[in-house]
Amino acid sequence: MNIESLKLKKISALWIIVILVLFIASIVLGILMRLNQGKVIEQSPLTFYTNMTTHGLTMIGIWFAAGMVAVNYLLQRYVKTSYGVNLFAFILTVIGVVMLWITTYAGKFSTGWTFLYPLPFRDLGSESWSTPLFLISLTVLGVGWLVWSVSLMAQILKKYTLSQAFAWQHFKSNASVETPPFILITTVTLIGVIASLIAAVIVIILYFAEYFSHGDFVNDALLMKNLIYFFGHTIANEMLYLGLAVIYEIFGEVSDRPKWKMTWYISLAWNCAMIFILTAFFHHLYMDFVQPQALQIVGQLASYLASIPSAAVTVFSIVAAVYGVKVRWSIVNLLFFLGVAGWVIGGLGAVIDATISNNIMLHNTLWVPAHFHTYNAMGNVLFSLGFFYWFSTQYVDKLVLSKLTKYTLALLIIGGIGFLMAFYVAGANSIPRRYSTYPVELTSGPYLAKVGALFASIYLIAILIFFYNIAKRCFVILSASSR
Repeated sequence: MNIESLKLKKISALWIIVILVLFIASIVLGILMRLNQGKVIEQSPLTFYTNMTTHGLTMIGIWFAAGMVAVNYLLQRYVKTSYGVNLFAFILTVIGVVMLWITTYAGKFSTGWTFLYPLPFRDLGSESWSTPLFLISLTVLGVGWLVWSVSLMAQILKKYTLSQAFAWQHFKSNASVETPPFILITTVTLIGVIASLIAAVIVIILYFAEYFSHGDFVNDALLMKNLIYFFGHTIANEMLYLGLAVIYEIFGEVSDRPKWKMTWYISLAWNCAMIFILTAFFHHLYMDFVQPQALQIVGQLASYLASIPSAAVTVFSIVAAVYGVKVRWSIVNLLFFLGVAGWVIGGLGAVIDATISNNIMLHNTLWVPAHFHTYNAMGNVLFSLGFFYWFSTQYVDKLVLSKLTKYTLALLIIGGIGFLMAFYVAGANSIPRRYSTYPVELTSGPYLAKVGALFASIYLIAILIFFYNIAKRCFVILSASSR
C-alpha cells in the first residue's frame, strides 16, 4: 500500500468516525426535542430552540461532508485529488462545529438552522457575542467546504473538458470520450454546491455589514431570505446527489452486476437536474407575498421538474439492475436500494408540499420536517452508511449479511418509518413545526411527539450498532502502516 493511498484511507476513516459521533449526538438532541413536545420532559423554550439550531445545522453539515468524503475517495479512480485540501477541510470542519456548539450552548444562540434575518440581531436570550461567533463559525465551515469543492472540480477539469464532464458528447452516437456517470453527477453536484456556498458567503458578508454598521446599514429581508434558502435548500439537496454519484459508481460492483455506462438519457437527465435544483428553492417563499409572482411559478415548476430526470432515471437504473437477475445482496447494496426508496418517498412528500394550493395548508406544519427527514434519515443517511460500510470492509473484512446485520437493518427501517409517520400524520393534522410545546387545543401533538421519540430511539439503537461495526474497522485502518 503506497503512502498516498494510505493517507487517503486514513483521512477518510477519520472523517467517518467524527461524522458518526456527531450524528449520534444530533439524534439525541432530536429525541430530546420530541420528548419536550410530548411533555415527557420539560425544557425552557430557549433550551429547545438552542437544541433545534444545533441539531439542524450539525445534521446538514455532517451529511454534506459525508457525501464529499465518499466522492473524494472514489474520484481517485479517475483523477488525483489533494490530500492537503482534504485535511484542510477536515480541520476547518472540526473547528467550525466546535465554534457552532460553543455559540449555541455557551452563547445560547437559538435562531434555528435557517438563521433567518433579522433573528440573529434580536434579543432572544442569547449572549451579545453569540451572533458574531456564529457567523464566524459558518465562515470557517464555508471556507473549508468551498476550497474542497473547488479543488475537486479543478481536478475533474484537468482530465475532462467542461463539455466532457457534462457528458454532452454522449448526445451523439460513438462518443470519442467516455464520461463515467460518476464524473457527470459529481460535476453537476459540485457546481450546485459551489453556487450555494457562494450564496452563503454573500449572506455572511451582509450580516457582518449590518452588525458592524451599528444601524447605518440595514439589509433587505426578502433578499436575505432568498439567499439563505438558495444556500440551505440547494446544499441539502446536492448532498443527496453526492450519495447518488456513489451509488452509480459502486452499486454494480457490490452486486456482481455490470457498472452503469453513460447513455444519452443519463446525460440529459442530470444536465436538466442541475438547472432545476438551482431554482426549486423558491417554493420556500410562497408565503412571502412581496416575492415576484414569476419566481413563485418558477419555484413550483422547478420543484416538479427537478424530481423527474434524476429520480426517474436513477430508479429505472436500480430496478433494471436487480429485476429478474440473481443479485449478491449485502448490507451495502441493501442500504443503497432502501435509501433510493426513502429518497423517492421524501421527494414525493416535498412535491406535495411544493404545490402552491397544498403549501397554503402544509407550509408551516410538521409535514415539512417529515419530507426532509425522510430523504435524509431514510435516504441520504443510508447512502452514506452504505459507503461507510463498504469502505471499512475493503481492507479489514468481507461484506457479509449476518443475522445481526439483518436485525440491525430491521431496527433501522422500523425506527425510521415510525419516526417519520409521526411527522406526516401530525403535518396532515395541521400540527405546527418549531413549537417547543403545543397549546392544549392541539391534543394529538404531544401524543404524536411521544410516538416519534420512541421510534427515533429505535432508529438510534440501529445507528449505534452500525457505528460500532464501522468504527472498529476504521480504527484498524487508522493504525495501519505502509509496510
